[in-house]
Amino acid sequence: MTWNPGTWRQLPAAHQPEWPDAAELEQVEQELASYPPLVFAGEARNLTDRLAEVCDGKAFLLQAGDCAESFDGFDANAIREKLRVILQMAVVLTYSSGVPAVKVGRIAGQFAKPRSSPTETVDGTELPSFLGHMVNDLPFSEGDRRPRPERLLQAYNQSASTLNLLRAFTRGGFADLHRVQAWNQEFVAASPEGKRYEHLATEIDRALRFMEATGLSSNHSEIHEADFFTSHEALILQYEEALTRQDSLTDDWYDCSAHMVWIGERTRQLDGAHIEFMRGVKNPIGCKIGPTATTDEVLGLCEALNPDRTPGRLTFITRMGATTVEEKLPPLLEAVKDSGHPVVWACDPMHGNTFTSESGHKTRHFDDVMTEVAGFFAAHRTAGTWPGGIHIELTGDDVTECLGGGEAVQTADLGKRYETMCDPRLNGRQALDLAFQVAELLDH
Repeated sequence: MTWNPGTWRQLPAAHQPEWPDAAELEQVEQELASYPPLVFAGEARNLTDRLAEVCDGKAFLLQAGDCAESFDGFDANAIREKLRVILQMAVVLTYSSGVPAVKVGRIAGQFAKPRSSPTETVDGTELPSFLGHMVNDLPFSEGDRRPRPERLLQAYNQSASTLNLLRAFTRGGFADLHRVQAWNQEFVAASPEGKRYEHLATEIDRALRFMEATGLSSNHSEIHEADFFTSHEALILQYEEALTRQDSLTDDWYDCSAHMVWIGERTRQLDGAHIEFMRGVKNPIGCKIGPTATTDEVLGLCEALNPDRTPGRLTFITRMGATTVEEKLPPLLEAVKDSGHPVVWACDPMHGNTFTSESGHKTRHFDDVMTEVAGFFAAHRTAGTWPGGIHIELTGDDVTECLGGGEAVQTADLGKRYETMCDPRLNGRQALDLAFQVAELLDH
């Protein structure tokens, strides 16, 4: 059918809240539609161009951030620390591998999460599952779990404030490579990963001073500023439609809630509403791919989401699991390569490796995360394709949510600083450790 921002409403939409008041929801949608865009079409086009370089094997995608942003934990320091870790990871990847890192945050919009069940039962009481702060709240009470449309407005306002701060940090001096040593957080600096980063930062500082001493200018914007893009899972389609705008330069439609939006593993049905909505917006699009995906499904997604075969338009984010990635991924790589579709392949080593620990905490082990990343690279070496990126859930805080890492978090440690609302995240030390190991894989 001919596409417009609302044609998704004619198709089944998976994992949507049961909004109790349709009139209230419609009023909120109309209000959102009158608000300014959060990002601009030209910025989204710029990201598509950068991802086209990833398609061509000339860059590497680093997509990282919270599993789910919180209304309660909205804090400038937390945003800065998250950005600091991502900048550290990016400089490790770029300096060690020799290819630029395209930095995309799971931030400024990552407020909704699909769940395995629409309801949760505690002590015989059944209530809607927590779907993220865009929809409802975490405490288990009828009032908290009731989906409230006004939360869409709060998500917009917090996203706008976060974007404003990110732009200030990345353009106002915080991301200057002359400050690369200052990015090392105190709790990270004393760790083996932190010391290794300190050595790398010293080398970068020496290289910059050498350039200046020989008369080579270090005044390029790439030295003093950082391109940083935002992304989130486009789950709540009323929110995404309300923020979709027609570009005045090209007449194309863009989802102006983020530079990049992705479709989850649970909502990638080819005949579903999420694919219908995403096929019509011109943003770069991501799509999660799990171990049950068939070659026919993946090729169908290529045709549905990128029929014009535009490089940088489509990113497949694979989440296969550490034990199955080397078996399940190669047939998909071969099929897409043979079809001629230009695709960015990124590895999400988090979601396929989640389990419940003996302490009852939902967690992941760092070794499993790295095993999947290594399997992802091995599959691409076999297929002769470019392992284009990683997609990581992390925080700048000193949390104890994922096991293992250089200074190994043990099961007994999980309860000390387990702060996530939903999925366990890597802390700063673990994220930096991962970046060094990925850089080594890139260098081989």
